[in-house]
Amino acid sequence: IIFSAYWVLVAICLSGCAHRSMTGPFAQADETAMIELAAVSPRLLPGEKIRMTVYGEASLSGDYQIDPRGFVSLPLAGTVKAEGLTEAELEFDLEKNFSSKYLRNPKVTVSVVEFRPFYIMGEIQKPGAYPYSSGLNILRAIAVAGGTTYRGSKSYVEIQHAGENEMREYSLQASIRILPGDIIQIPQRYF
Repeated sequence: IIFSAYWVLVAICLSGCAHRSMTGPFAQADETAMIELAAVSPRLLPGEKIRMTVYGEASLSGDYQIDPRGFVSLPLAGTVKAEGLTEAELEFDLEKNFSSKYLRNPKVTVSVVEFRPFYIMGEIQKPGAYPYSSGLNILRAIAVAGGTTYRGSKSYVEIQHAGENEMREYSLQASIRILPGDIIQIPQRYF
């Protein structure tokens, strides 16, 4: 049984090594669009922690986690959809919610306290999940994970952004932005 399990593991590893991105290289126009996307206000995602401050209402202010369904449970406001909204859009929704039920002319601010982590795997020294920081690019993400192994590709990397269904190939020379929740695969280079 141990012998056959060994060969199954070898077959799985070899099939993974032969895999390359199904979508092909990332075009320059797509790269430019990705840089522009990183510059706009990010959308809130499940797993992130937000800080809500209601001016003059300390009992309502605090840190709250967005649940896996994309909702956040808040005092007086109840369960509110947060996924896919910007901080400003959630502020507007909460002000409307509080003013229609409990408060007169509320002022609400929302900020992300803790983003979803990014994940890095493959030919990297320390694969795993790492905390996201604003302005993160692919080269810094690789550095945070200890750099590539001696077998790691020096020319391209594969990334799956939140909401995408498959990995896409990016040039390692470019300063590709990493977003919260991204999955990064450092492929093996071939000599």
